[in-house]
Amino acid sequence: MCHNNSVSQQLSHDTPLQKGVWNHVARALKPQQHAHKVQQSLQLSISMDAAKGTVNGNHDPEAGTAEPGTRRRRGSMYLEEETNKSGVISCIFSLKEEVGALAKALRLFEDNGINLTHIESRPSRMNGEEYEFFISVESSCSQALDDVIDGLRKEISGHVHGLSRNKQKDTVPWFPNDIQDLDRFANQILSYGSELDADHPGFTDQVYRARRKEFADIAYNYRHGQPIPRVEYTEAEKETWGIVFKELKTLYPTHACREHNRVFPLLERYCGYRQDNIPQLEDVSRFLQSCTGFRLRPVAGLLSSRDFLAGLAFRVFHSTQYIRHGSKPTYTPEPDVCHELLGHVPLLADPSFAQFSQEIGLASLGAPDEFIEKLATVYWFTVEYGLCKQGSEIKAYGAGLLSSFGELQYSLTDEPNMLPFDPEKTSLQKYPITEYQPVYFVAESFEDAKEKVRKFAGTIPRPFSVRYNPYTQSIEVLNNTQQLRNLADCINCEVGKLCEALQKLE
Repeated sequence: MCHNNSVSQQLSHDTPLQKGVWNHVARALKPQQHAHKVQQSLQLSISMDAAKGTVNGNHDPEAGTAEPGTRRRRGSMYLEEETNKSGVISCIFSLKEEVGALAKALRLFEDNGINLTHIESRPSRMNGEEYEFFISVESSCSQALDDVIDGLRKEISGHVHGLSRNKQKDTVPWFPNDIQDLDRFANQILSYGSELDADHPGFTDQVYRARRKEFADIAYNYRHGQPIPRVEYTEAEKETWGIVFKELKTLYPTHACREHNRVFPLLERYCGYRQDNIPQLEDVSRFLQSCTGFRLRPVAGLLSSRDFLAGLAFRVFHSTQYIRHGSKPTYTPEPDVCHELLGHVPLLADPSFAQFSQEIGLASLGAPDEFIEKLATVYWFTVEYGLCKQGSEIKAYGAGLLSSFGELQYSLTDEPNMLPFDPEKTSLQKYPITEYQPVYFVAESFEDAKEKVRKFAGTIPRPFSVRYNPYTQSIEVLNNTQQLRNLADCINCEVGKLCEALQKLE
């Protein structure tokens, strides 16, 4: 297997790879799938970046063609499973770049009687000495595939990663591993957007509903890397914002945590936080990136817990851009720009809290559904409705509290029940969503909460660990020794800088 700059040509001639492998491919595939088709598929996959002018995996998702009954591929940074084929199991395995490696791997499939319904390859972006192979087999081959996977690991020293969005047994739920992958689900909202429930304050207001559609269109058309479109808010919208802003600002000095109160004046100075002005998401996003690397992304409504938490793993916060209905400025049945900008944003500018939020997001990647529900509950009682100790006092840091004039006052009275934050117990606590919380969890500090969430994440049953690489804005799956060596090198470099700094302080 050649790995050089002329990747687009490496399978276009009779290379040693072709001569020794295509006969195995032909026997492993179904009879009606000829070797020359597989050759074209592999050649297209490996040369796609060069042929389509891909930059970081971002090219026209409609480029190329697809055979009938198959899903058109996006060409992202990962090899995507085909989500609309029933009865199909897909996985990725990687092999070292050496003569005969692929032939040995394909022989394992052949010896176990497995028909490959799809195969393609590409140079690994994680390890320059390896190639990645994406394969699909019929679900009836599930048991035999287990034997093949075991053989790949033991006999060929390959690394295997299962894929599934159908939550099949013993498979890992799909998760994004590049920041651009968030484009895939950002518009898969569960409710609200431009459609409102009958009990929504703006349900019968046609002007408000039309306005909501304008905001929804902005979110639907947004793609990662683009500046967030600016909005000309109406005087009525500014008036609603002003009522909320004025009431909450009077409570922050006595009720909000010190991190919130430290950042809020900076938002007033640099992002246009004023009673008569609704800040623009783009300005706020740039401010956050300069503070903690977090950024905002417009969203039309509520995402699923899995998708929303996945965004946090990349330090991306999905934010609404619309504002609540003016008839009830102190109430909203959904997150709105007041909740996002007044509740969430100030804490996302704090390094410790930003890390805490990302830890919850990273813990969600590849987690089973039952653990997603637990993590969402932990998020609810911390990022949304959390309290923390600061000195001899208890302060609010949850966005649901910091954006609600009434509940912010209520939460620090003797009426609700306050319990120490413990993810194991917190994750099982039931909660109402249309009334004040009867129970709040109090963290000792953000650092303490972060460590507890990290330990809780260690109990999630997934066959790997993950880390976020801020340089490539991607998720690294730590499931092989090379990945661990890379991580150890990074840690060693940082420790070296720490020791050097300590010596200079002495």
